[in-house]
Amino acid sequence: MRAKFVNEQKLLHWGRWRPSRLSATRLSLALSTRGSHSDNREFFLPPASRAMKIPSSLNVISPPILFKAVWHFHFSLLEFYFMSEPILQEGRNCWKIANASRVKFLIDGAAYFSALADALEQARESILILGWDFDSRIHLRPEIGQPGASVNLGRYLNSLVARRRNLHVNILVWDFAMIFALDREELPFFGPGWHRHPRVHFHMDGNHPVGASHHSKIVVIDDAVAFVGGNDLAKGRWDTPDHRPQDPRRMDFNGAFLPPHHDVQVGVAGEIAAALAELVRNRWWLATGRRLRAPSIQADRWPASLAADLTDVDMAIARTEPEFGGKKATREIETLLQDAIGAARRWIYIENQYLSSALVGEALEKRLREAEGPEIVQVISRASQGWLEAASMDVLRARVVKRLCAADRYRRLRVFCPVLDGQTDSMSVHSKVMVVDDELLRIGSANMSNRSLGFDTECDVALQAAGNQKIERAISVLRNSLLAEHLGATPAKVATVLTETGSLIGTIRALRGSGSRTLELVDCSVPDWLDQMIPESAIVDTESSIAPEKLIDEFVRSEQRGSASGALLRGLIMLVAVFALAAAWRWTSLGDLINLETVAVWAASLRENDTAPLWVVGAFLLGGIGCFPVTILILAAAYALNPWLAMICSLLGCILSAMLLYAIGRQLGRKSVVRFAGKRLNRINRLISKHGVLAVAAVRMVPVAPYSLVNLAAGAVHVPFRDFVFGTFLGMSPGVVAITLFEGQTEQMIRSPSWLSLVVLIGTLMLMLLGIFSFRRWFSSRQAPQRRKL
Repeated sequence: MRAKFVNEQKLLHWGRWRPSRLSATRLSLALSTRGSHSDNREFFLPPASRAMKIPSSLNVISPPILFKAVWHFHFSLLEFYFMSEPILQEGRNCWKIANASRVKFLIDGAAYFSALADALEQARESILILGWDFDSRIHLRPEIGQPGASVNLGRYLNSLVARRRNLHVNILVWDFAMIFALDREELPFFGPGWHRHPRVHFHMDGNHPVGASHHSKIVVIDDAVAFVGGNDLAKGRWDTPDHRPQDPRRMDFNGAFLPPHHDVQVGVAGEIAAALAELVRNRWWLATGRRLRAPSIQADRWPASLAADLTDVDMAIARTEPEFGGKKATREIETLLQDAIGAARRWIYIENQYLSSALVGEALEKRLREAEGPEIVQVISRASQGWLEAASMDVLRARVVKRLCAADRYRRLRVFCPVLDGQTDSMSVHSKVMVVDDELLRIGSANMSNRSLGFDTECDVALQAAGNQKIERAISVLRNSLLAEHLGATPAKVATVLTETGSLIGTIRALRGSGSRTLELVDCSVPDWLDQMIPESAIVDTESSIAPEKLIDEFVRSEQRGSASGALLRGLIMLVAVFALAAAWRWTSLGDLINLETVAVWAASLRENDTAPLWVVGAFLLGGIGCFPVTILILAAAYALNPWLAMICSLLGCILSAMLLYAIGRQLGRKSVVRFAGKRLNRINRLISKHGVLAVAAVRMVPVAPYSLVNLAAGAVHVPFRDFVFGTFLGMSPGVVAITLFEGQTEQMIRSPSWLSLVVLIGTLMLMLLGIFSFRRWFSSRQAPQRRKL
């Protein structure tokens, strides 16, 4: 706790500055300068965050004024010694504080990708890539005439590894849910454009709670240079600060223009890079069971083309890690945001994709209720992209903003969105930045959403000035540069107006114009009917981990009891047969023989084979027994067969594999499965007894547990067979169709548009919707008599 030996309100009124930075010259200038700038007629002596406020009517040194200056100088001494506790604290709001020999702030994807390309050229032993998404088809430098413009990322990494015989590339990406299938590259194992070098290692990480994701975005080179921020190495991330609405360098792989995209990344070198590498290697070990070695040689890998904004400063790493697998939750980012908001004196500047976190909302609301609290400015997209986010995250944002506006008695809150050429919804604000005064800067992957602060895995870095003028200047320059980009001004102009007004809101008001670039206030309201549909704790933005047993507990009815002795003996024998293959694939050399590369080769060899459908279905059966990821098998089938046949074989394979594991689980019985998988599968029963098929379908759409384990558990607890099969079909169909048929038809229509391809595409979609609608009506009518009986 900070010792408060001074009148805080009076101290806030007079400002705050540290004695180590006070000089007689500056004090004389402050007392002899006429102020006339802010609405409160107070003059702020640069630098803004440590200025002493002097009433603007004073322009000469007089004994009473000099006495007041000396008096408040002593107030600042007291604050320095008793109230200046560092915001960043290891073990509280950050994991580690380490030295950064160099720091570079990178605004927008073009700057980041170009810096990354130069840094990758310095790699000799290790490149670690951690991401929410990854696309081997992107170009780091899509500009015409730039080095590497004709080579995509996948081929570039191959060539880099081929030139450096000791270099390994390890890419760890979230094992995304089926709902994202249309927005992702078909896994690089099957894409025709990237045949990976043996020393380029790719793994998809599904080691997280139900419905969560791995959202961190980190690249580390030889443990010497690292990049952290909001940008994935994926399509649609590259953009320049100009954000031209139709930029030929920012196009989809099908030739369609992608919307402007704003983001921020930071490059670091030194001890902080090594700490980030440690974090990535630990994630790799948890996901694969294999440990990565650190580079044997420590060397400076900072590219000569990258001019550092800061040198020799301490930076903090803050994380979000959910409770999972016996490991306690880590919520350092959440605590950091609360502490930073609580420490703000003059203003808080935020750029973020979302504003739905209840805890962040409460912290901001508390500051807005203070008579002398800070100004709060948030820059955000006008609306979320896609119908799902608009119907969920925007509703939650509307509720938070409504509470903030109700608390804003002193008019210190503004929520803006960027405007490009008069269009408020043309740019996606994807950056995750918070600037508090000129004192603290935080950049990373975490959104201001509930799931980013407690449910997903996230990584941020933070920097505190703590009296260091060069850090203060760097923080203010970054904030001013961000505002200048949005307002169509220059950073110098923003700095000048900010000094004159002493107000962040006043600066934006003064620089907003009718040009092609400006900031406009966001109307965050949503229709009442939509607000009423979304519950307070929407599952799309849950605050904490959902234990698998709690979700599965809603899925199955009570098990029919039978003889335990025979079932136990039968179960022990079958468990050995079922799980020996899975264990061998995971922990022995069998994993090197039956891995993603061999599956890709196998899929390619089936193209000309008349018995390919039988082999594909058989692969699903064997893959189910061996707990092989079903998503990989679906992708392999799509790669090996034509779309229609692949869809049929994949669905048939999924269902037959599910039935096989269901039968095995039924024979094993609950006790045997629980002995192997733990008590968390002991209560998989209530929701299916209440909601039947739709509950099974929900389990398929939400990654509750590995596909094979869900099938085994469903049989063990005697889920109704018909509900199980129909629910599996209903739940797996959207993902299978998206990968094999829907995506293929979309690509065909874009590349070779015709009435036939359009009719097929629309017809496919209509049939899917009609089938789901008809099934829901049938299911509702079947459930109605049961409800009346209750």
